[in-house]
Amino acid sequence: MITTRSHLPLFTLLNSSLTKLRMCSSSSSSSSNLADFFFNSNKKTHNKRKRLRQGTLSPRRPVPDHIQLPPYVNVNMPPGISSGPQIHDKNGIDCMRASGRLAAQVLQHAGTLVMPGITTDEIDQAVHEMIIANGAYPSPLGYGGFPKSVCTSVNECICHGIPDSRALEDGDIINIDVTVYLNGYHGDTSATFLCGEVDDEAKKLVQVTKESLDKAISICAPGVVFKKIGKTIHDHADRHHYGVVQQFVGHGIGRVFHSDPVILHFRNNDRGSMVLNQTFTIEPMLTIGSINPIMWDDDWTVVTEDESWSAQFEHTLLITEDGAEILTQC
Repeated sequence: MITTRSHLPLFTLLNSSLTKLRMCSSSSSSSSNLADFFFNSNKKTHNKRKRLRQGTLSPRRPVPDHIQLPPYVNVNMPPGISSGPQIHDKNGIDCMRASGRLAAQVLQHAGTLVMPGITTDEIDQAVHEMIIANGAYPSPLGYGGFPKSVCTSVNECICHGIPDSRALEDGDIINIDVTVYLNGYHGDTSATFLCGEVDDEAKKLVQVTKESLDKAISICAPGVVFKKIGKTIHDHADRHHYGVVQQFVGHGIGRVFHSDPVILHFRNNDRGSMVLNQTFTIEPMLTIGSINPIMWDDDWTVVTEDESWSAQFEHTLLITEDGAEILTQC
């Protein structure tokens, strides 16, 4: 059984030697001494594009009464991580496979919409409608006050971008992060897509980020220590001179959206090992330049300090006797 601890914020550096970093600014990209102390940054920036700006939000999309709501909806509860791993019986595994498969199908459909001229709000609408049509709930909607049904993180946005009126432009990259709540279980996945003609530098970042996730998945199995995930991702990023964002983590998932274990994507000494029939996500975020995050004043959108581009990929995994089963694939 999952018991909720004191809702450790997801925007917390989940490492006892580090502290929470929130730099709320919609216009400033200035660094903090704390960030400079903790993180290395190289000076490469992707300066060919206009800086990302906030657009206009559309009203919250309705959810039919017959759709099962996760317990955090319409409750004044901050985002948090619940204590205890999520380990499943046969029925739970079947439910996790179903939610993971739907999340993957929704993400695949969302990816086909990525083209110059479409707005991220239009992507949100398509995602919302497809999830509802399949009898599920879009997990981000109302989670900690998040106003939309999917996260759309463009160019220098590291994660948690809110869909709005901004139209995608030729040469953009966009991470689409889909989570569905189906029959009481969450399935969570994301991918970074190329919009139109993308330059080689951005293409390589996206490719290497995907490779880092694949390599991390390949080492997962019962008894493997979680810190091996961070080392695997960090080693691969280092080989290509990319930064690894440290504030945002993978997590246990199942009946609860976010729970133990906390999955760090960088080298660490955290304890804990993988357990048979356990489910969790791995979701590395790599950057071309600085790994220092700045949060906009919407309290969700996180961008790189130097406006360099970031990419992310994510899968929900089930630990099996043979290794790890990717639940979020079609």
